[in-house]
Amino acid sequence: KGTVVAGGNGQGAGLNQLSHPTYIFVGRQQTVYVSDTNNHRVMKWNKGATEGVVVAGGQGQGNALTQLSSPHGL
Repeated sequence: KGTVVAGGNGQGAGLNQLSHPTYIFVGRQQTVYVSDTNNHRVMKWNKGATEGVVVAGGQGQGNALTQLSSPHGL
């Protein structure tokens, strides 16, 4: 049986939601990073967190320094 550690609250743009996650990375301290493609952002979940933190993008789709365009990797 699996355990939900990121998202799990339906599709959306909230800090506890994802929209088309395409890549995941788990760090040494069990921090989870997810490329959230349709929200044009990379999210980070610390172990035990109930919502994530935007670590890249999240300001709409584009090519400005604060934007990403459909990230598919980390």
